[in-house]
Amino acid sequence: MKVFFVDRDGVINKEIGYLHEISKFKYIEGIIDGLKYIKSKGYEIILITNQSGIGRGFYNVEQFTKLNNWMLKDLKDKGIDILDVFFCPHSPDDCCQCRKPNPGLFLDAQKKFGINMNSSWSIGDKETDIKAASRAGIKKTILVRSGHKINETTSKSNFIIDSLANIVELRI
Repeated sequence: MKVFFVDRDGVINKEIGYLHEISKFKYIEGIIDGLKYIKSKGYEIILITNQSGIGRGFYNVEQFTKLNNWMLKDLKDKGIDILDVFFCPHSPDDCCQCRKPNPGLFLDAQKKFGINMNSSWSIGDKETDIKAASRAGIKKTILVRSGHKINETTSKSNFIIDSLANIVELRI
């Protein structure tokens, strides 16, 4: 199985910081077509997301799950099936193995689904997304400008694009 690992905040939806309310969720323009393109190329999509707002006490797992379930249903209604979502609820101080830039979430997904990491891609809006994917054995990485400010001169990603909506330009 080949997978496209996708970060959520700043890649799927606009980055607002500690998003946990459906009313504040806004898709990045063109994202639906970008996700459909990925699916058309035979990739499963798995979301990989740090959610330190849980560990910091800004919201709880139930609030994250409610928003997440709403998003998954909305995407499905738009013709996009997401295989699974892996999230880290910890704060940066917890020193866990699942929080990106550690590869734990990717490795959990690989173990659960038997993913071929050599055939898979990862896309994120922070260098920590790229580092985590690389540590998990994913060699094809994309950094987007649609979320956090990035340093393009020092990035270790293979490609940098404006947003996932521009994925067609890479001809994966």
